[in-house]
Amino acid sequence: MVSKTDDIPASVPNCNVNTVDLVGDTPDRKETTKATHRDPCGHSGDTAVMNGGVAHNLSEEESRQDGAGDTDGGEDSNEQEVIVIQDTGFTVKIQAPGTEPFDLQVSPQEMVQEIHQVLMDREDTCHRTCFSLQLDSNVLDNFAELKSIEGLQEGSLLKVVEEPYTVREARIHVRHIRDLLKGLDPSDAYNGVDCNSLSFLSVFTDGDLGDSGKRKKKGSELEQIDCTPPEHILPGSKERPLLPLQPQNKDWKPMQCLKVLTMSGWNPPPGNRKMHGDLMYLYMVTVEERHISITASTRGFYLNQSTTYTFNPKPANPSFLSHSLVELLSQISPAFKKNFTALQKKRVQRHPFERIATPFQVYSWTAPQVDHTMDCVRAEDAYTSRLGYEEHIPGQTRDWNEELQTTRELARKNLPDRLLRERAIFKVHSDFAAAATRGSMAVIDGNVMAINPGEETRMQMFIWNNIFFSLGFDVRDHYRELGGDAAAHAAPTNDLNGVRAYGAVDVEGLYTLGTVVVDYRGYRVTAQSIIPGILEREQEQSVIYGSIDFGKTVVSHGKYLELLERTSRPLKVQRHNVLNEKDESMELCSSVECKGIIGNDGRHYILDLLRTFPPDLNFLPVEGEELSPESVRQGFPRQHRHRLACLRQELIEAFVEHRYLLFMKMAALQLMQQKANKESKLATLTENSSPGAAVPALPSTETPDASAESSETSTETLTDANSDAVQTETTSTSDAPQPAATEATTTEAAPKTEPMTETDSSATTTTNASQATPIEDNVVPTVTTNGPLVPFATAIQNGECESPLEGKAEDIIPGLAQAKELAESLAAEDGSGIDPKSREVVLNACKAVGSISNTSFDIRFNPDIFSPGVRFPEDSADDIQKQKQLLKDAGAFMVSCQIPSLVKDCLDHSALPMDGATLTEALHQRGINVRYLGNVLAFVDQTPAKAQLEHFYRIGISELITRCAKHIFKTYLQGVELSALSASVSHFLNCFLSSFDAVAHLPADELVSRRKNRKRRNRVPGGGDNTAWASLTPSELWKNIVSEAQSYYHFTLHCENADQVVEKYGLQKITLLREISIKAGIQILIKEYNFDSRHKPAFTEEDILNIFPVVKHVNPKASDAFHFFQSGQAKVQQGYLKEGCELINEALNLFNNVYGAMHVEICACLRLLARLNYIMGDHHEALSNQQKAVLMSERVLGVEHPNTIQEYMHLALYCFANGQLSTALKLLYRARYLMLMVCGEDHPEMALLDSNIGLVLHGVMEYDLSLRFLENALAINSKYHGPRSLKVALSHHLVARVYESKAEFRSALQQEKEGYTIYKNQVGEAHEKTKESSEYLKYLTQQAVALQRTMNEIYKNGSNASIMPLKFTAPSMASVLEQLNIINGIIFIPLSQKDLENLKAEVQRRQQLQESGKSVEDLTVDGPLELEDKIPMDVNVD
Repeated sequence: MVSKTDDIPASVPNCNVNTVDLVGDTPDRKETTKATHRDPCGHSGDTAVMNGGVAHNLSEEESRQDGAGDTDGGEDSNEQEVIVIQDTGFTVKIQAPGTEPFDLQVSPQEMVQEIHQVLMDREDTCHRTCFSLQLDSNVLDNFAELKSIEGLQEGSLLKVVEEPYTVREARIHVRHIRDLLKGLDPSDAYNGVDCNSLSFLSVFTDGDLGDSGKRKKKGSELEQIDCTPPEHILPGSKERPLLPLQPQNKDWKPMQCLKVLTMSGWNPPPGNRKMHGDLMYLYMVTVEERHISITASTRGFYLNQSTTYTFNPKPANPSFLSHSLVELLSQISPAFKKNFTALQKKRVQRHPFERIATPFQVYSWTAPQVDHTMDCVRAEDAYTSRLGYEEHIPGQTRDWNEELQTTRELARKNLPDRLLRERAIFKVHSDFAAAATRGSMAVIDGNVMAINPGEETRMQMFIWNNIFFSLGFDVRDHYRELGGDAAAHAAPTNDLNGVRAYGAVDVEGLYTLGTVVVDYRGYRVTAQSIIPGILEREQEQSVIYGSIDFGKTVVSHGKYLELLERTSRPLKVQRHNVLNEKDESMELCSSVECKGIIGNDGRHYILDLLRTFPPDLNFLPVEGEELSPESVRQGFPRQHRHRLACLRQELIEAFVEHRYLLFMKMAALQLMQQKANKESKLATLTENSSPGAAVPALPSTETPDASAESSETSTETLTDANSDAVQTETTSTSDAPQPAATEATTTEAAPKTEPMTETDSSATTTTNASQATPIEDNVVPTVTTNGPLVPFATAIQNGECESPLEGKAEDIIPGLAQAKELAESLAAEDGSGIDPKSREVVLNACKAVGSISNTSFDIRFNPDIFSPGVRFPEDSADDIQKQKQLLKDAGAFMVSCQIPSLVKDCLDHSALPMDGATLTEALHQRGINVRYLGNVLAFVDQTPAKAQLEHFYRIGISELITRCAKHIFKTYLQGVELSALSASVSHFLNCFLSSFDAVAHLPADELVSRRKNRKRRNRVPGGGDNTAWASLTPSELWKNIVSEAQSYYHFTLHCENADQVVEKYGLQKITLLREISIKAGIQILIKEYNFDSRHKPAFTEEDILNIFPVVKHVNPKASDAFHFFQSGQAKVQQGYLKEGCELINEALNLFNNVYGAMHVEICACLRLLARLNYIMGDHHEALSNQQKAVLMSERVLGVEHPNTIQEYMHLALYCFANGQLSTALKLLYRARYLMLMVCGEDHPEMALLDSNIGLVLHGVMEYDLSLRFLENALAINSKYHGPRSLKVALSHHLVARVYESKAEFRSALQQEKEGYTIYKNQVGEAHEKTKESSEYLKYLTQQAVALQRTMNEIYKNGSNASIMPLKFTAPSMASVLEQLNIINGIIFIPLSQKDLENLKAEVQRRQQLQESGKSVEDLTVDGPLELEDKIPMDVNVD
């Protein structure tokens, strides 16, 4: 089945005229995004992936789109370079003291260090840390690559030789032993430290899935399965318990090896003992309650004779001197020996992905009460604050700026170089993000001294670990004109987006600062790396480019202009002049706020990139400026909290792409008209309109009745009256040459720009079947001037704004190919050899779309337009006017095109947000800022198909409410002193969610004894009146939320408390709790909360366990790996599974090379690989890859992230295919529980999940249960896909099959008839689906008749009747699996070699057709089949 792939556009035309080739946009890039649609795990950071199948790969493809030079020599060079990397591995033998030699597979690229790591992780050698590896008695250098070591080859023997300890090595050893003892302890994951995070997959799979051999008992398997799900998972259950979110893993019950392991109070050793080789002293208590004191010496560890109060460092007798602490303890404590061995066995059995650290910290919003244990290493880390002195850098703090910049300077000539460079960049970034987060928390917790301690706290700045920290407040009225504190709070995230954008363009010689934005305890902290030398001099002296006072004084610099010029094309920034205070014109290639500073290291830094992207006029009212009618109709411009609202990079990209199509169409139309002029056909066309106006008929499926419509009517905007989704956007052309006003077209009253609608024939029907009225004829009003014909204003039907991308544009406008050639040749030859008429065509098209160049398409924005305080020279007034218009158009494009397209994608389920995070991502991918959320919801509200968008609306409302609550919570927390933090957070949550009319429970001061005189209570030190938070009441909080929704999102909420919200919008309190906790960084105790009790509050202060930081940072990308991944997807889309599989395996290698083992992109890669393995019949491999994908998704995204839920569903399918039925069911139940928790039952995705569960239950003969799930799926499908959808027909069929198995033939018939009717109406009688259904109906009828006969026989003859044996069939596993594959979008077709050849030919034919613009639908007689097609393609590689 090829659902949704037929009508997906091939890759989008690039926005660069010199290289655009609309038809042959390398086949490798076709449909690059199929795998990322509905894929929150995808590439959200710097790559906007539009779900319409439109890939804007912002980061790497800039070079393609904008001709900024080719970064890599295309695919071919990559293929060659890859070979370099895959040098074949070889095996070496390793001999460690006291163990048998064992073989180890290594690769020539590895460093000796990596063998060390392996040995420290292996069960039998894990207790060694201080050793060297020797080959023929030569010590190997730790940092040497294996290929550079002489004599190392297949079969070499490496000896592990114990080395003498130093203080550093002894510390490392103790730390490592502590880590081994904590190997299974999840407390680090709950506490969110050291990049540990949770994973629960193994609880549901009972260990590793790979060893299915253990449990395969043929035949007896069915009886053993307990299929009944817990009550709360059944359809219709209203219970939403919290405890199952983190099931107890039996492995986590810690096996105690030691009671206490800590540094002794006798440290450090006195001088005379140092000279005996004592390095440090440890104190331990064994499980047997033996208190021992141990000396770490250069030779190893031994018992000494010290006690708690007397120091006697002499060795005890026996001293048990051992090189490793484990060997020593194993001799002293039998319990240690037994438990440590068992612990290591279990640790090694865990899947590596359960223990590897993630690149960025993931926090859990719930946790059980974890016992706090004594831990010397943790204590030491906390006190020395480890000033970020990481183990591998000797004796100093890290110079973050130097590391961040030198990694950028690494070579990037060939693939190995680039991999090395990207790996280094990624590693430094993730270390920097971790250090910045630690520092920000330390700053807010008051553990860092300010560099300006005399000033008030809001104005303080800090330096810690070579990172500069500032708070998000408006200090020194810097942002006074821009919105004060609100602007100061928004600026850091804008700045971060700027850093991300410049980082992605990656221009050599231009440097940005490492930047991390941390929200913690209600404060926003910006952490930045420090430019060398900037602290020694005044800012005024160091800034040599840009302005430090918002444009009053401006300076410029040639070198900066040259560097920024190279970024201006990819970032669409226009070079422009501004006036400084002396009225001199200064040239800039960025916004004025962007400052250029040359550091003491001679590098050119840019900082303050908060206005990298142009302002969003919809939220920036400017006196005397009128927005375009679409914006005004939606109630814009609106007052926003601050004046820093800017458009997202994704929007700019989409807008430019949209304009490019317009440009091409206009040029093509004019060329056509020139041709028409030459052939003097004008006379016939203009009989009934004024002489001089002409309307060319477009060769399109609906031929416009040109003669009947006078040009006057044709200039009116043509819209489809009953579809709200379709609105027109006027592309204004104030700068286009205004044609002579012939009476036929313009009247005195008409505005300068009249909208003209030109729609695309391939997309005339809107998604919703009810509104499938074709849009009126394509009429192009034109006016004759004395030159060629110029369309006067163009607009594209915006509700269908993706339409030009569907199919190819050629079929709409025949002149497009010529237009393209013309545009290319103009760009190539400076237009010298082209006749003036053609040049005029391009000139007119350029002017009409607002291009800054007259000979080629090039749209850029001036980020300083409408900045207060910025003045422009007189001579650029025209240019400024154009820029203002362009900005208004971009705002209109957002409202009239992007928002409707998002809603349309949700209607046809190509975008399926499940929670706040995935909703935000869906908005951002289309360039819609979250401040438009109220608009989006209002738009959904007016959509005729509102019922089918209920899930989207509900998630939107929930997101809007929790964001408003977060805004209020932020300021609420700032007024709370530390000792009342848990009480105040629990009070806030009570006011937000509890039905109890919460009165704050002021915590009794733990430090004041109850019996003493009451009067003394007031004199507690620091006990000022910080209890303002306690006066908050639920009604007040909800009033604030409603007013915040109105003022920030311009959306009216109708509710006065949590219960009303739940009732009116169908939200769940548990979902609201999850959303607010994640957004505000709250961690709560995992237990069942009673939100609805009227007698006691839901939360007490004991329920609040922690407050975590919420961190935003740049995510560096692995560009080469990503290209391979995309090419792989494209190959798969074209049906070349094997080639696709190879490319994706290659991508996986490269991803691992850059990111290490854990990353969201690796997760996407594994998921796709698993799916390919499955389609190609390798079920076992599919299972193994998908298991990795699930583990990784849990670890990197979170255990209940919507993506993780998807991964669980895929894994269940592969488990079923491998015959592990009970595991498949457990996984599906887990997925359903998580989904109920995250978004409730009423969601289109729930239908798929329930169909899966129902089918598996049917397979294990649990018919009644199966029916409950399948009927629920049927109800949800009918609601969200419409009662006539093919999905609904399939649902009916599945339900009918279960009734058949129960021998309830009447019900079965009824269900199948419904399905048959849908098939008949949708795909016609002749289609095989309809035939299958009709066959099945006949069969059911026969069965029903037979049953009735038998019953009659029994009634008539009593017990001695001769009964025909009836066939009651339990479904075969194969048939269940077949249905599972169908609903999950996978179809297998057994193919012979000959079929394969035909198949390839068919795929190629389709591609050619797609390229020539015919949509594939025209070929299939039966119209678009949603369910099946003859190609074994992966249908939705999601």
